[in-house]
Amino acid sequence: MIRRTTCMQNSLNCSKAKDMDEHLWKLKEALIKDKSWPQKFMFKFIVPNQNEKIEEVKKLFQMTDKLTFRVSKDIRYVSITSKKWVSSPDDVIRVYQEASKIEGLIAL
Repeated sequence: MIRRTTCMQNSLNCSKAKDMDEHLWKLKEALIKDKSWPQKFMFKFIVPNQNEKIEEVKKLFQMTDKLTFRVSKDIRYVSITSKKWVSSPDDVIRVYQEASKIEGLIAL
């Protein structure tokens, strides 16, 4: 369950957390409007091209989930895409919350 939080304005980490909460709250509201659950949902993340970062993203998914990888032209980043069966908007939000803990990750 996503809850709106309040933070001190001068804290950069708190500001990022608040922005993430707002973004996830809006995403959840949009997903709730879609009544067709369960469904296949596409997740796409970009991470620095480092084995440990790629492995952290892989851990967000089950062995049976298909992952596709694409390296950027300058080889500095890797995009990772997965279409995963999820049973509810909460499942989608859980993946994004776990992904947000990975340093350097960009969620699309």
